[in-house]
Amino acid sequence: MAFPRLIDGLQFARSASQVQGTLAGGQLPRLVELGCHVRTVHFTIAGGTGSEGRPSLRLQASAQVQLVCQRCLGPFAASLSVDTELELSSSALEIAQADDDVDRVLATPAMDVAGLVEDELILGLPQAPKHEHCAAAGSGETRPRSSPFEALSRLKQGR
Repeated sequence: MAFPRLIDGLQFARSASQVQGTLAGGQLPRLVELGCHVRTVHFTIAGGTGSEGRPSLRLQASAQVQLVCQRCLGPFAASLSVDTELELSSSALEIAQADDDVDRVLATPAMDVAGLVEDELILGLPQAPKHEHCAAAGSGETRPRSSPFEALSRLKQGR
């Protein structure tokens, strides 16, 4: 399904417009740079009024991704899903001075749809991706760990 590459954020929100589609992994270069391999991302962006009564975008996206396990450094498949409300702000200063937990984005007349989706997927990535049951964590090769205090005791006895 074809969708517009750019949207006018405030107009999109005020008219309660909606766009949905699929992005290929090649359209998400920053995810690729982070070592995340994505085939397709399904997304929906809906404009409207947010919980604070201000223009906002509701962004939902899901993808099957391949990440690198931080324990064994092997690949593993994971499901990535985001559902967020982005309040539209008219200036970067307004965003910087905000003192709350509301997710804000700068509203422009040419907001990149793929960029919005990619931003939220990046924020949804796990900080330290790991297999749930990693072979490296339970490989069966458990060597007894020596205590640093044992080593200190041996040094003291050797004097």
